[in-house]
Amino acid sequence: MLGSGDKAPEFSLPGGDGEDVSLSSLLRAGPLILYFYPADFTPGCTREACRIRDLHALIRKSGLNVVGVSPQPPASHRRFREQHELPFTLLSDCDKAVIKTYGVDGPLGIGVRRATFLVDPDSVIRGRVLADFRIDRHEAFIRKAVDLDGS
Repeated sequence: MLGSGDKAPEFSLPGGDGEDVSLSSLLRAGPLILYFYPADFTPGCTREACRIRDLHALIRKSGLNVVGVSPQPPASHRRFREQHELPFTLLSDCDKAVIKTYGVDGPLGIGVRRATFLVDPDSVIRGRVLADFRIDRHEAFIRKAVDLDGS
């Protein structure tokens, strides 16, 4: 798995509306919270996405953007975003090429590990957390990134 100080690999993936979105285009808007998750509509992934949704105004106010990546197709992401009123982009990595590049493919190539990266505008990873079933650790990581917890 990529770590702090590593260069975030460039990618281009389809968004929920089918448009291709690249890392470099995302970083033009500023630093990025890039999170990988196993699947739309699962209990853990829904809880994580809704927590990020609830923090989204503060994430944006801090100058950060957020994007989620999982292997479901764009139509699934579109339904997931609509159902849970997610104000951020979800990208489809159906062949898991980006997931593998970032080192968050599941054991034996099954599934996707839950990981969150903070990427600066120069594509350098400034922090990361890997906590497959501990969603609270991802929220804490994001809170620290936007300095909501006072640390």
